[in-house]
Amino acid sequence: MGDGRRPRSFYALSAVFALFVAFLWGPMVAIVALSFQGPEGGLVFPMRGLSLHWFEVLLSNRGSVDITGAFLRSFRLALVVMVLTVVISVMAGLAFRRVFPGSLALLYVAIASLIVPSIVVSLGIGLEFRLLDGAVKALGGEWAQGNFVTLLGTYTSGLGAHLTWTLPFGLLIMFAVFNRFDPAYEEAARDLGAGKWQTFRHVTLPIIAPFLIGVAVFGFTLSWDELARSSQVMGSQNTLPMQLAALTTTVTTPEIYALATLTTGASLCLVAVLLVVAWALRRRQGE
Repeated sequence: MGDGRRPRSFYALSAVFALFVAFLWGPMVAIVALSFQGPEGGLVFPMRGLSLHWFEVLLSNRGSVDITGAFLRSFRLALVVMVLTVVISVMAGLAFRRVFPGSLALLYVAIASLIVPSIVVSLGIGLEFRLLDGAVKALGGEWAQGNFVTLLGTYTSGLGAHLTWTLPFGLLIMFAVFNRFDPAYEEAARDLGAGKWQTFRHVTLPIIAPFLIGVAVFGFTLSWDELARSSQVMGSQNTLPMQLAALTTTVTTPEIYALATLTTGASLCLVAVLLVVAWALRRRQGE
């Protein structure tokens, strides 16, 4: 408009966006606020007192949640998933730069788990490992009958279940990155006498490094809060989301709000650190 005033549609869209942000963050703000209640606090407003009581209960393991064990299990698993997602995604991205027989079918198979319900994936992996347990017991003789329990565990079936969720995202990101990658940089390095490994280390890797941060964020955060794919495959040890789900099915206290506040804060801190690293890498490339 010539008079400098914004059209009415601008305010309408702004109002819709504001409502969306309120709907997205409102519940989290309420949970964070309720987590700072006093010992007599309940699950709804109004708040009863203001203290760090429920954080103390949570961190001292005096409540109904094994916060320390579950947190460490989820954190270690998420780190392993993050590293494997980055490494495998980069290797797959490099491989798919060249067309080979069956590449399209392999791509569809690799990302198929995105459209399969997570609980179905978890049930399938759990069933697969139970069949492996039966095979081990059948072939292991007396030793297996007396000592073997199960192959189900955090870094066996649990790791595989989480990778079925994180890898497709990493693959799609790296495919998009390498689809826009200019091979002239690598050709120039080879013309100067660099080998394949030197070209990758000194040319390709620095260029794609900021995108690897994105893959790492996806890998860690998707594994960190995954529940459905973990439900049937973790064996006897629960992850943090599983402990959280178990708590909501029993007696719920503001302790669960304190847990949600801590896990959300940890996730946001990690994302912030990785974004700073990505910004530093881009600034270094610009210089």
